[in-house]
Amino acid sequence: MSNQSQPASANSMVEMVMDSTSGLQKFKLREPKGSSAEIFLYGGQVTSWKNERGEELLFMSSKAAFKPPNPIRGGIAICYPQFSNMGSLDKHGFARNRVWSIDPNPSLPPSKDNTVVNLLLKPTNEDMKIWPHSFELRLRVTLEAGKLQLTPRVRNTDSKPFTFTLAVHTYLSVSDISDVRVEGLETLDYFDNLLDQKRFTEQGDSLTFDSEVDRVYLSTPASLALIDHEKKRTFVIRKSGFPDAVVWNPWDKKSKAMVDFGDDEYMRMVSIEAAAVEKPITLKPGEEWTGYQELEVVSSSYFSGQMDPVNLKVKS
Repeated sequence: MSNQSQPASANSMVEMVMDSTSGLQKFKLREPKGSSAEIFLYGGQVTSWKNERGEELLFMSSKAAFKPPNPIRGGIAICYPQFSNMGSLDKHGFARNRVWSIDPNPSLPPSKDNTVVNLLLKPTNEDMKIWPHSFELRLRVTLEAGKLQLTPRVRNTDSKPFTFTLAVHTYLSVSDISDVRVEGLETLDYFDNLLDQKRFTEQGDSLTFDSEVDRVYLSTPASLALIDHEKKRTFVIRKSGFPDAVVWNPWDKKSKAMVDFGDDEYMRMVSIEAAAVEKPITLKPGEEWTGYQELEVVSSSYFSGQMDPVNLKVKS
């Protein structure tokens, strides 16, 4: 396949190439200050996000299989139309192991200054057999200096209502799981998936890790933070349209049980996911739902005060 490149601005580049290892098609994005990202058509999945120094910010397992129909272990996956095992479909639905297409008519306004890819997923005949609802799932991925934005949108193109759950399954790269903390979850209720989805209330000032964690936090704020002490950097996760947030780390036993995950790789990752899980979304014919997740990397010294709602800006 020949490479196709499309400048998003004077010094930006969006290039479609064939991945040399898997043979799958992907987009390579670069913005003027030097940060980059990669998005595969398979799964509509972001597999890399690097800062201007070339440091990888997302976690990708060394054992990740880029072989359909297996999901890709790492990066940012779209879990749709079902999160986890909360329904009759396979875990996390089917969007993450389908080949998406380039969206020929993105309804969002064009982006003049940023590097953007617009993707589209429609159900196949096989999908309709297991989930008989006609839809259009769009995903806009926007790369800015220090930021990565994902805007998923679901439109009901059927003649009857349907209900779904959706999560932006984000694997963040950390220096050492025992030396990071998540802020913004204090006093919130959560479902603990390790304890039959029993409901608890977060008691700590921040969430730290010393064992397996698999939780769905409810009614979460529009901004969360993952602070990495060793790397002296903070991931700020801003979101809208997603009332919930999933936090996951498999720890050692589950890591060893997963064929597409290294035994010790749990030490270098944590998943924080913008999610709509507790209250599934229902769309009538013709209706559309829009979500938004923004990842920003800042120095931990700069982060002080960023959780203040006055300083929070969430784009729609």
